[in-house]
Amino acid sequence: MVGALRLPLLVLHISAGILAMLAGALAIALRKGSRGHRRAGNLFVICMLTVSALGAYFGIMKGEKDNFLGGINAFYFVATAWATARHGGAETWALEWTAPPVALLVAATWITWAVEVTSGRMAVGKNSSAGGYFFFGGLAMLCAAGDVRMLMRGLSERQRLGRHLWRMCFGWFIATISFFLGQQQVFPAWLRGSYVLVVLAFLPLLFMVFWFIRVRLTNFYQKSWAGRGSVP
Repeated sequence: MVGALRLPLLVLHISAGILAMLAGALAIALRKGSRGHRRAGNLFVICMLTVSALGAYFGIMKGEKDNFLGGINAFYFVATAWATARHGGAETWALEWTAPPVALLVAATWITWAVEVTSGRMAVGKNSSAGGYFFFGGLAMLCAAGDVRMLMRGLSERQRLGRHLWRMCFGWFIATISFFLGQQQVFPAWLRGSYVLVVLAFLPLLFMVFWFIRVRLTNFYQKSWAGRGSVP
């Protein structure tokens, strides 16, 4: 039964991943708070939750623990970003109380793997490194701290939009780096290992920095999104 479902799930995984990258690009390009932006964002969320859940599933099936935890990580980023934008800064949902323990568990796992790699007790997975494990572990710890702060103190409109923005972009980054750098065998031989794929993989981080600075230092987003409870 599992073997019979493998191909359809793989097709869904690939299709959702491609759609997620395109929808993410569309959402970042459209006017923020517009109907087109919200629709592209909603499509991005649906596709990213699908592809990350399937990525974690395939990671378990193939014994690829990096992909399993990476799928959970991407799911966490997109889900918390979506939840942040669906309500006001002073509101929280009961489900959001699960975010800090999930982030802490992910952080503990990444950091444990990093320590085991540096001590020689564990070999790194494909396209992985101890530095990468430490980076994602530290980032997950910061995310957990941010989740607790939001639950305890709430968020201003500017903080809410900043949290939504960087987490969405980082979820998008996980998708692009997994595809453009992690699946280079699907590209022509002359393109593999090129700077073009590196730029495409890291492009979401460049957009994240640009828009995050604009949110924190100007009133652009505050004026565009103030009072909107349906930001994707």
